[in-house]
Amino acid sequence: METGSGERKRRSWPLYEVFVRGKRGLNHVHVGSLHAPDSEMALRNARDLYTRRNEGVSIWVVRAEDIAASSPDEKDPFFAPAGDKIYRHPTFYAIPEEVPHL
Repeated sequence: METGSGERKRRSWPLYEVFVRGKRGLNHVHVGSLHAPDSEMALRNARDLYTRRNEGVSIWVVRAEDIAASSPDEKDPFFAPAGDKIYRHPTFYAIPEEVPHL
């Protein structure tokens, strides 16, 4: 029988975010989260939990505390600087006719 101290110890393990690339996919997709004592155990547990039907070809685990993300609430001001730089868009450049297949 599990004691209360075992549960507290497990809760103190770091949280890992799990990304899996499927057989037909080119990108890793976030599939969930899990707690583990280290990255090796997180990989093993992620394999057992998220690829039970042999659907994955690659797994990434990342400590949640190491992920930096923008806020969806700040999307307009955060991405606004890119919109006013027309030179970043391919339509800004004139392509010579002698350049094939660009």
